[in-house]
Amino acid sequence: MCRNVSKYALFFLFLALSGFIFLLRNIHTVENWNCHTISALYQLQSRIQSSFLPVNLPTFHHNRSFCAHLGQKLTPEDELEERYLLDSITWPGPPPRSSPPALRQTSDPVHSLFAVLPTQRGREWHVGDQLEALVQMHDFQGRPKRYGGDFILARLHSPELGAGVAGKVLDHKNGFYSAMFPLLWVGSAQIEITLVHPSEAVAVLRRLREERPDRVFFKSLFRLGFLSETTVCNMCLPLEQPLCNYTDLYTGEPWYCYKPKMLSCDSRINHAKAGYQKHLITNKEALLFQSGVNIKVPIHASGSDGIDVLPPRKEVEVESSSVKPEPIKLAPSGYYYEDSWRPLSGITMRQFNESSAVTQCLKNKVINMYGDSTVRQWFEYLITLVPGLREFNLNSPMNVGPFMAVDSTHNILLKYRCHGPPIRFSTVMASELRYVSNELDGLSGGPDTVVVLSIWAHFSTFPVEVYIRRLRHIRRSLVRLLDRAPGTMVVIRSGNLQALDPEVSLYNSDWYSLQLDEVLRSMFKGLNVLLVDAWEMSLAHHLPHALHPPPVIVKNMIDTLLSYVCPDKTKRQLT
Repeated sequence: MCRNVSKYALFFLFLALSGFIFLLRNIHTVENWNCHTISALYQLQSRIQSSFLPVNLPTFHHNRSFCAHLGQKLTPEDELEERYLLDSITWPGPPPRSSPPALRQTSDPVHSLFAVLPTQRGREWHVGDQLEALVQMHDFQGRPKRYGGDFILARLHSPELGAGVAGKVLDHKNGFYSAMFPLLWVGSAQIEITLVHPSEAVAVLRRLREERPDRVFFKSLFRLGFLSETTVCNMCLPLEQPLCNYTDLYTGEPWYCYKPKMLSCDSRINHAKAGYQKHLITNKEALLFQSGVNIKVPIHASGSDGIDVLPPRKEVEVESSSVKPEPIKLAPSGYYYEDSWRPLSGITMRQFNESSAVTQCLKNKVINMYGDSTVRQWFEYLITLVPGLREFNLNSPMNVGPFMAVDSTHNILLKYRCHGPPIRFSTVMASELRYVSNELDGLSGGPDTVVVLSIWAHFSTFPVEVYIRRLRHIRRSLVRLLDRAPGTMVVIRSGNLQALDPEVSLYNSDWYSLQLDEVLRSMFKGLNVLLVDAWEMSLAHHLPHALHPPPVIVKNMIDTLLSYVCPDKTKRQLT
């Protein structure tokens, strides 16, 4: 019996020694288990606290060139085009000062006024004529302004007729502005002039765009097992700590995140908007951004703000020879009448009021939508309008995508994907971050393929060179697509006006959108692409401006898109 006990003792002693040796050799693993457990608890705590505490942000050193000129080196032709585009959107500003002006010295819409100017024939207007109003800006003390640079919008409308058209504003750079309108309908017409921002506020916006591209900041989650970290990301980051370089290999589009302390760059899980920088401007500058005071405030007429438009003149050709030509030729893309958009660009507008008409138009078509939430709104509108379009569950985050809808009966495929960073969506999986240029290079194209692009809203906080670079890559891909599949239809949705308040103005002002819109139109001019002019469609309509326009405006946009896809062959096109 003693022998058996000794045998068992030796056996248990061997097991104990083996366990002790195993513990010593794997002590780091045990420590990692503890770290993972603590990390999981810390992650939960951090998520709770992140709702209340700001992210620790890097100090941005206002290095404009670092952000604007990242990416692939420009060719001489690209440099020349970039200089031309930047020159074309040059905005007049207030004269240089040693210190910012006091509010009382800035443009005041209440003290400012406009007057309707008579024509050479007197105060009689006919369809086909041009209406002009002269705007004179004054400061808060009632003194006339002597310089330009105010951001002013103008439209001519008739509430009774459901009519409206965008006006063209010419800055004379001396405190006077001309607002000009084409007369396109018979009946009443009323002028509406709005000061969006005084010139002094525009100067602040321009400085923020060039010096503070970090005022919207982003983040990414890195994770490996139970260990996770979140770091700040952006197109350009101060070199305060090691970076993870996510520059796109094909386009050279730059994107960086600060490297996690304990994880590798390959462990990135997602991308998200982290927030907005605060305290960007001084208290004195903040007075330039006040709702109801100097943000989108109407300017009133010194007399009547309305006219009656008569039918077209007879014998126009005979009379026109003796009339001095108008100094500026107006060319709006269209106008509203009875709340329906009537394009002036040569297409015959069709009304797609029934879902069956939309289905018939899109039959055997693949529609690829790329861009921001303003084109995602089109996707949502179509799947709501057409019962046969069933959304396929891709388990994508709400309002992020990608999304896909299918009508198998009529062979319709509708897809939406957001553009690559910068994108201010809540959370996008890193694997779903795609640049539009690369997506276009992957399309076969053809006469049954429609490509819809809307890329503008998320670039307002960056120098314009960043937007030019992105559009240049997209344009090159479109040229390649149209070369290999000439029948492919490409439709671009422009930017639109939106509601502004003191905070939104610093990130998404209509002035930023206007500048980007002018660049977009210039860069795609001459290319075989079609435009849905969301800017004029939002400006000409009587409803309040909104980043995501109301349904009646979206319907007119969709009708324009479908009129491109399925032109009315029974009617002659307008010339």
